Amino acid sequence: MAEASESIEGPSLAGLLVRFWHPHFLVVDKPSGLLSQPGLGDAQSDSLITRVQAVRPELRLVHRLDRDTSGLLLLARDQASLKVLGGLFADRKVHKLYAADVHGHPEALSGSVRLPLARLSARPPRYGPHREGRTCLTLWRCAQRGTNRSRLWLAPRTGRSHQLRAHLAAIGYPVIGDPIYAAPAHGSCLDRLYLHALGLSFADPFSGQRIRVRSPLPWP
Repeated sequence: MAEASESIEGPSLAGLLVRFWHPHFLVVDKPSGLLSQPGLGDAQSDSLITRVQAVRPELRLVHRLDRDTSGLLLLARDQASLKVLGGLFADRKVHKLYAADVHGHPEALSGSVRLPLARLSARPPRYGPHREGRTCLTLWRCAQRGTNRSRLWLAPRTGRSHQLRAHLAAIGYPVIGDPIYAAPAHGSCLDRLYLHALGLSFADPFSGQRIRVRSPLPWP
C-alpha cells in the first residue's frame, strides 16, 4: 500500500469548502440543514448536489448524509468513478468516523450497538429497532463527559438511514438537537443536530494510496 495522503484543501465550490481534490473525486463539507439531494416538492429542491452541479454538472453523489448532519461527503467527478467509488461503500471498504454530542453519560467508555433497524414512520422518517429490520452495527467510544452530556466518537460498520441517530436514541443517549429522536425535554429544538461526519478513510482505487480526509467539529 502506498503512503497515506492527508486532506488537501482547495477553493470552495458553490459555497462549500472542498476538503480534498483528486482527479477522480473530491470531498466537500456539507453544512447542517442542507439536503444531500433534492426531495419532493419545491420546499426540498435545494440540496448540496444541485448546488455543485450548477457549477460542475458532471459531479455525482457517492453517498449521502442526513439533512441535519454536517460533515464530509464524497463526490465522483464522472460516471465511471461513481461506479468504482460506490463499490467501495457497497463492500464496506470506506471507514467513516463521526462525532456526536449526546444527552447523558454512558457507563462504559466504549461499546457497540447491534440493533436491527426498520422504518417506523414516514413523515417524519423515523427508524427504530425491529426484529425484521436490517442488520446494523455501530461502534462507539466516549471522548468527553460534561455536566449532562457526553461526546462520542462513532464508527458505523453499516450504512443504514438514520443509523447513528436511531441507535443512540435506542440505548438512551439521543443526539443533542435531534428533532426526531430526542424528546422536547432533552432540548431537541436547538439550532442544529450535534452530529458531524469528521473522518473518511479508504484506499484510493485508482492509485492504491491511502486517503484520509478530516473535517473539524463545527461547534466548541
